Amino acid sequence: MNDTQQLTRGALWFRALAGESTSKAPVWSGDAALGDETARFVSVVPDADNRFPRATDNVVGLEQGWLLGRAVRDAIAQDANAAKKRPIVAIVDVKSQAYGYREEMLGVHLACAAGVDAYATARDAGHPVIALIVGPAMSGAFLAHGYQANRILALDAPGTLVHAMGKEAAARVTRRTVDELDKLGETIVPMSYSIASFAKLGLLDTLIGDVDADAPSGAHIERVRGILADSVRDARADKSRGLSHRLESETAHKTRAASIEVRRRLAAQWDAA
Repeated sequence: MNDTQQLTRGALWFRALAGESTSKAPVWSGDAALGDETARFVSVVPDADNRFPRATDNVVGLEQGWLLGRAVRDAIAQDANAAKKRPIVAIVDVKSQAYGYREEMLGVHLACAAGVDAYATARDAGHPVIALIVGPAMSGAFLAHGYQANRILALDAPGTLVHAMGKEAAARVTRRTVDELDKLGETIVPMSYSIASFAKLGLLDTLIGDVDADAPSGAHIERVRGILADSVRDARADKSRGLSHRLESETAHKTRAASIEVRRRLAAQWDAA
């Protein structure tokens, strides 16, 4: 990576929270102190020399997906006999999954699934998995890196967002201008590109304000570190290890009432069968 690439938020926040990586691009991972314990930090970073041209940016492609799985499963294996499993922090700054003919032919869907499965396995095994969104969390890349977390945190900063596709692409698909899409997002929460709007869906556990995402001070970093540690404790206290709490918050009951009702009816039909 050159100096410009190192300034991506995923790389910046990895170094701020975990120091230098013990692994190389495109996936950085390493252990560092978090509260009174040690956590495994994982981030996807640009890789200018990646052999797949579509995967040189901070995206999840073939190598990224498999390497995410390796980084997480390495922690699972090391803690297999530990009474207290280490936290795993996914630092999320991913623009998309890597689209390309070679990626599709070689199974980018399987690579992304390897990341999903590793994070879910870690969560089920008792590792508190925390996602910290510091930049874009887009499409299948976020599903592979972060969405399986027990708790999802995000910096309330320009450029931090969660969505299925980029704004320009969404405008083309919906046959609207970007301005029209922005107005639509004001009334239809899932269409919004605002991280504050995403928080209204009940999927986001903590929205962290008053932090400079691109040039955090020492105080900003320590504040985020403290919130991460609090989230780890909160996740440990949730004995279910599942993701059902995302439908239990007040915001979820308000903005995802239909989803909750559909799940209730499906469960009732399943139990009656």
